[in-house]
Amino acid sequence: MQRNILALAFLVSGSLAAVAQTPGATWVGTWAASPIGSTVNAGQPGPGNTTYRNIVHTSLGGAAVRVQLTNEFGTEPLAVGAAHIAVSAGGGSLQSGSDHALTFNGKPTVEIPAGAFVVSDPVTMQAAPLSDLAVSVYIPEQRIRNTTCHSFGDSTNYVLKGDATASAAADNASPVYAWCFVKGIDVQTDAKAAAIVTLGDSITDGALSTRDANRRWPDVLAARLQADKKTANLGVLNQGIGGNRVLHDGYGPSALARFDRDVIAQSGVKYLIVLEGINDIGRLKEPHEQGDKITADDLIFGLSQLVTRAHQHGIKVFGATLTPYLPAGYSSPQGEQVRQAYNQWIRTSGVLDGVIDFDKVTQDPAHPDQFLPDYDSGDHLHPKDAGYKAMGDAIDLSLFH
Repeated sequence: MQRNILALAFLVSGSLAAVAQTPGATWVGTWAASPIGSTVNAGQPGPGNTTYRNIVHTSLGGAAVRVQLTNEFGTEPLAVGAAHIAVSAGGGSLQSGSDHALTFNGKPTVEIPAGAFVVSDPVTMQAAPLSDLAVSVYIPEQRIRNTTCHSFGDSTNYVLKGDATASAAADNASPVYAWCFVKGIDVQTDAKAAAIVTLGDSITDGALSTRDANRRWPDVLAARLQADKKTANLGVLNQGIGGNRVLHDGYGPSALARFDRDVIAQSGVKYLIVLEGINDIGRLKEPHEQGDKITADDLIFGLSQLVTRAHQHGIKVFGATLTPYLPAGYSSPQGEQVRQAYNQWIRTSGVLDGVIDFDKVTQDPAHPDQFLPDYDSGDHLHPKDAGYKAMGDAIDLSLFH
């Protein structure tokens, strides 16, 4: 009996190793979202005995997948009762025959320590580029004081009662617009493949773009990369957080604080695009005792720190200029001066490996401190779909050759 158990264990571990160690292949991120923490307050529905069906849009394709589940902002261990991955059929339903149970060291359940994340065992399944996958995570009844989610997904996801991870339909589901307890998907692909991380705030996150349409500028970039044979081996990982800042925590940890988790630790990352700082500048509109009295030099120091840390890991960094923001609610003459000085440094300092001039692409030539009206969502801070498309289309793909 013991001999049979050992033989079975060898077969299971051997099959996993075969997937993980295919000669000439590597693991590269195809989708990611930056997690943040949220307190479960008294009176809120508990997150336990619930299945979270997360619908995610891939960038790069591959012959096998592995999934990252997260409890990085949890204050106690998180028990995961089951997790599945499948091809989405829309509306929370799964494409017939595509569902796969995830395992963790060969087991269908896993406990994620507080402050940690786990990577599933590899699953052999064809993940097509620019396709929608469904990751279903069952959280059994337990004490959860803090959830780990990406709170703004611009994507319709689904919450189902009980363990519905294998359910082909999302009957009686409630919609939710956050990605919960999942933060990344890697694909196994050609050894020459790599990932581009886009680090930013709500403009990278895709605020006010059409929900479920994948029209954020990183999505536009991903589609262009796939359409060009020279760059079709590149994935795009969107690490934008709405309200995020470079220098100070606010809505989510600062870019400086989350950099290792959201950039350095990503699978196969070779390039980084940074578009962040407008929320730091917006704080200048606040009263002195509430605002952060940052200067252009402060922002330049913060971005320079990110460049230094990325270069230590062989990652090329492309700086994106901040888009116009007058007359947005938190705009100010002082903030505009900082934005102009910061953008000029990005364009001319030579510290970065390349420049993406989103400011020039989106500004109104008659009023360079404002969005072109055709690109303005209406709040004068975020682009609409046409503006996001212009941004994604303006990126020179030769940067990634």
